[in-house]
Amino acid sequence: MESIAGWIAPAATMIAAMMTAANLGARITGWGFVVFVAGSISWCVVALASGQDNLLWSNAFLTLVNVVGVWRWLGRKARYEKGSRAAEAESEDIDAPSLIAFGSIAGAKLIGADGQAVGSIVDGMMRRRDGRLAYVVVTDEGVAGIGEQLYAVAVEEVSFGGDQLTTTLSASELSRRGPIEAGSWPARVTAS
Repeated sequence: MESIAGWIAPAATMIAAMMTAANLGARITGWGFVVFVAGSISWCVVALASGQDNLLWSNAFLTLVNVVGVWRWLGRKARYEKGSRAAEAESEDIDAPSLIAFGSIAGAKLIGADGQAVGSIVDGMMRRRDGRLAYVVVTDEGVAGIGEQLYAVAVEEVSFGGDQLTTTLSASELSRRGPIEAGSWPARVTAS
């Protein structure tokens, strides 16, 4: 049992870390925490078998933390996403403005006029006065975030339709704009 747990513990911990760090939505993150639970329980088995009290107590605590992560991401957050999807679908079927969940914007691919992704949306900036979206910030992602460039795209240049967000810009048009600083986003963005 100890040798099996000895293999499961590090493998589960590494896989779970990748799943949660990737931030691919509530379901993937939630299942990452499920894998973390398996890993921390396996570490507890290793600790019991080898008499390592510190490893046991730290992983017993981590098991509790990971169970909270499962509840948060597969329970609470998943219900929120289900509710927002229901509102989006219902708004398409009735005489009301079409809705999109604000939380679904961050992380979504922005598709250019040629059908290719020009980047991923990092966040959106809303106007305080009327609560309308002013612009989105798009990353070209770089290589695993290293060397990434951020760009501000006016809301007039983004269409929210169907299952995707699109823009009239191509990746080369976006890059010609010049990037914005990660720690200093503009107060105003206008369409080119």
